[in-house]
Amino acid sequence: MLDLGLFRDIFKPLPGNHYLEVTTKTDEITKLFSDMMQSVGGEFNLALYAENEQSLEGITAKAQFINDFKTPFRALPRDHDAVLLKDIFHLHQNKNMILKLSYLTLANTANIIIMEKKGILNIDEVMKQLEEFEFRTPNMIEVVKGYDLFIAKKMHMWGNGL
Repeated sequence: MLDLGLFRDIFKPLPGNHYLEVTTKTDEITKLFSDMMQSVGGEFNLALYAENEQSLEGITAKAQFINDFKTPFRALPRDHDAVLLKDIFHLHQNKNMILKLSYLTLANTANIIIMEKKGILNIDEVMKQLEEFEFRTPNMIEVVKGYDLFIAKKMHMWGNGL
């Protein structure tokens, strides 16, 4: 069981917000996002990279199931206030595509979060990739034990702009 108190504090969901989690399995974080969005009348979208459809019991989400690590997830442009890439970034065959799709689906000033088990990703490489895709103020923070968490922001009128 993960202690998600500090992780939860990163988010300040507002009524009508949309959050997207792109992951390989549902867990406590998926449930947390589902509950947060329900509490504010928001929308939770889930892109699940899994060979078999997983149970979404107790989770309120619009889910899409993707069966291979080269296929992109689907998301509308500027539709999300946060995108979480959890346990997927190191597995996806096209990291550039997943970053580009994340950028496109984020609203201005929204956050991208990359979360992987500790030691899997090269910290400097991920920070550089985030900068290359015009995400600003990338940081690596420790808020969930056993995980590296990178967070950056899509800024209005910077780089790729709108």
